[in-house]
Amino acid sequence: MREWGRLITAMATPFDAALDVNYTEAAAFAKKLVAEGSSALVIGGTTGEAPTLSEEEKCRLFRAVKEAVSVPVIAGIGTNCTRSTVAMGKKAAECGVDGVLVVVPYYNKPPQQSLYEHFKVVAEEVKLPVMLYNVPGRTSCNLASETAAALSRVPGIVALKEASGDLEQTTRVLRDARKGFSVYTGDDPLTIPTLAVGGYGVVSVAAMIAGPRMKRMIDAFCAGNVTEAATIHQELAELIKALFVTTNPIPVKAALTLLGIPVGGHRLPLTGATPEVVETLRAALGKLGLL
Repeated sequence: MREWGRLITAMATPFDAALDVNYTEAAAFAKKLVAEGSSALVIGGTTGEAPTLSEEEKCRLFRAVKEAVSVPVIAGIGTNCTRSTVAMGKKAAECGVDGVLVVVPYYNKPPQQSLYEHFKVVAEEVKLPVMLYNVPGRTSCNLASETAAALSRVPGIVALKEASGDLEQTTRVLRDARKGFSVYTGDDPLTIPTLAVGGYGVVSVAAMIAGPRMKRMIDAFCAGNVTEAATIHQELAELIKALFVTTNPIPVKAALTLLGIPVGGHRLPLTGATPEVVETLRAALGKLGLL
């Protein structure tokens, strides 16, 4: 598989005034993110408002971004139905993507053995590199470290996006998973802590706003310049907090709009940022000299 790198950005999906997907802007935005240091892009994930996109829209989006950039494109395909996830994965493969992000099934709340079987079947059927995605705050179901470690030995499952916020759980996965299995944090504030315990990188929202700083921080840490990395981490803390002050991707789309990047609004059931959220973002962006 192609190396995905340490700074994977979960890209927001641009919409036009009618809330149709703006494929032209998506391609332009993807190029911008790569120019600012993103080593790969997740398209159609949580931040990309995947639950409101049709399969046709996702496929057009995968193709548009894949044609626009040279870095790996990872397609969000996960649902709470194994058959549907496999079907979406096969369509994503036809679009030429480099890997798939598969979220823990939501709402069903499957037990651990069921989760193992779900991901195993997806890996066997889709035949693309798979990144597991654990985000219990959204799915109400945690992928236990023992299950993640077992899945790391399934051919085709190459990485985990761990967004539980539990650094101890991340550490257990790193300890028990097969050698070479990559663990990324899905929580921007835990980028440096995750690297410190042996994780490989981050699937980032903040990189859409502060990509060059995120890249410098990761590069500094990996080069042993821990003090420099910590300083950048501290500088970014207020912005990162502001980006998650309410449901993602509401704040990041508001921040991008403030920066003049035309990503548009949200499809219901999400709505736009409140004036209070916008002002919080404006202040954080101003302190970093981004406005």
